[in-house]
Amino acid sequence: MKQLLLTLVLLLTLPALCAAKWPHTAERVKYKNGPSFIYRLYLKDKQGTPYSLHHPTRFLSRRSVERRKRQQLPIDSTDLPVSSRYVRLIEQRDVSVIGQSRWQNTVLVRLRDSSAIHRLEQLPCVSASKLVWIAPDSITPTATKTPFHDEFEERDSAGHIYYGKNDNQIRLLQGHRLHQIGLTGEDMMIAVIDGGFKNANRIPAFQQVDIQGYRDFVHPASPSIFAETDHGTKVLSTMALHQPYFYIGTAPKATYWLLRSEDQQTEQEVEEDYWTMAAEFADSVGCDLINSSLGYNEYDHSWMSHQLRQLDGHTAFVSRSASMLADKGIILINSAGNSGMGPWKKIGVPADADNMLTIGAITAEEPRHIAPFSSVGPSQDGRVKPDAVTIGAPTFLVNGRGVIMEDMGTSFSAPTICGLVACLWQGLPEKRAIDIIRLIRQNCDNYDHPDNIYGYGMPDFWQAYMKGKAMSEEQ
Repeated sequence: MKQLLLTLVLLLTLPALCAAKWPHTAERVKYKNGPSFIYRLYLKDKQGTPYSLHHPTRFLSRRSVERRKRQQLPIDSTDLPVSSRYVRLIEQRDVSVIGQSRWQNTVLVRLRDSSAIHRLEQLPCVSASKLVWIAPDSITPTATKTPFHDEFEERDSAGHIYYGKNDNQIRLLQGHRLHQIGLTGEDMMIAVIDGGFKNANRIPAFQQVDIQGYRDFVHPASPSIFAETDHGTKVLSTMALHQPYFYIGTAPKATYWLLRSEDQQTEQEVEEDYWTMAAEFADSVGCDLINSSLGYNEYDHSWMSHQLRQLDGHTAFVSRSASMLADKGIILINSAGNSGMGPWKKIGVPADADNMLTIGAITAEEPRHIAPFSSVGPSQDGRVKPDAVTIGAPTFLVNGRGVIMEDMGTSFSAPTICGLVACLWQGLPEKRAIDIIRLIRQNCDNYDHPDNIYGYGMPDFWQAYMKGKAMSEEQ
């Protein structure tokens, strides 16, 4: 009966959750900058670059270089920036270069006339092009001011429970035992790639969060990422907040970068480029982990949409980028997606990527079952997906109004785990990204018989730490 009631609740609430990109209550307005088009240009090589692999600190931060050295990972040609000579050559054709990917050696160009792409395709440095964005006729303005609470209400207090409303979500994963020995994410840097962080710069509860900086990779950039959707605010709260007896996140001592890649006004393939640019930035400033509560499969234009056969970690542009992260020494934690009750059902991209952690959602009430909306695996090439699960139906978090609330989605189960991955890695700093990923899988409660609904199951982070520590002492 409980499962039936939960399913009925989800049927009512998930349409709103899935349609969060489209606030229909707001009035649509004519798009001012159209008609225009964004193309992805694939470049043949990186000839003419002024950079050298012998001097990586000219294009990567010292922290980024040290992360590679610590894990004995090479800096290779994919790390070199796109050839500035090629960029100048493209710009001489009276087009705007609005983005670049060094890992995939591509640039984004914005055109007023789509026929201009033919001139660019003739350039000797260009191997191919792809249309990834078309200006819409109208949009719904998204950057809006919203009032917020200066403090939590007394009824939000959990009494004498130190972790407050987040207590169950942390203890279920044995995260509190990491915290008890001082593993709270200190010295770890986490990038949060999302669509906006409404009021995260103004809500008092977020003032103690160590936010290193923020960037907007969407074109054109928002007037403020802190006026966009509060989805990223909710995600950030599950990891970063430290409000005893009200709400404590899973990595309250970590440092955070807030990166916007999600365009709330359209749903088109260019967002995979924006995501890639954000991930590359996270790498360049030295982030250790990336939390991405984003996923893609269906776009506004059907010919851009992905097919199930493409879920192999190497076909979608964003998945190719995500599959490179572990080789750069970064752990990606990505939500599985909320398509379990729809016709797609499967994980989206980049949740299909190699060497990362894809997180599904389970119910908060015992006996804990998979949330009906949680996307399932496997990947097209037969890898177990999701990798792990935790509470996401519902999850306690703090929204853009500064209110502790319950919400549903793999978007919020992913950062709960991400914060504890940071704490685990803090305690096992000699481990490589790929080692930590394997250690977490091996210490999930479904590891001996993984499936494509629960994956390897729910992680035990204390067990992972103890086994990881023992392995290190034996070496």
